[in-house]
Amino acid sequence: MKSSKKIKREEFIRICKLHGLKITPQRMAIYEEVTGSSGHPSAEIIYRKIKRKYPGISFDTVNRTLLTFSDIGLLQIVEGYGEPKRFDANTQDHHHFRCLRCGSIIDVYHKRYDELEIPAEIETHHKVIRKRVVLEGICKQCRER
Repeated sequence: MKSSKKIKREEFIRICKLHGLKITPQRMAIYEEVTGSSGHPSAEIIYRKIKRKYPGISFDTVNRTLLTFSDIGLLQIVEGYGEPKRFDANTQDHHHFRCLRCGSIIDVYHKRYDELEIPAEIETHHKVIRKRVVLEGICKQCRER
């Protein structure tokens, strides 16, 4: 039986090849750093970690790579609020809870959110590609402090 990490690596290679994207050690390291993260890291956080292994890599390269990964469906960009973009390796349908105090982002799975009806005035004029609900409040850790 294949490990989850091996399956992710194979999927990464398949999608990169499908989009004509060269597979480099730096790209692989960036992808593995995001998929190995328990949160929703920013480009800055990924850059700081990758720079340890690849000291010559620039922030711009890491940021552009993350945006490219988002464009080809390897990652998703988490909803922004004027803060740096945050990236999510979980490409399954899901929603987010964002703590207004600490900024943490927590994945939320709720079938009824997935099934929200699109208003007719939107559906008539636009093509909806993805539905995402963002809940905001104070997380459990901040409430307990």
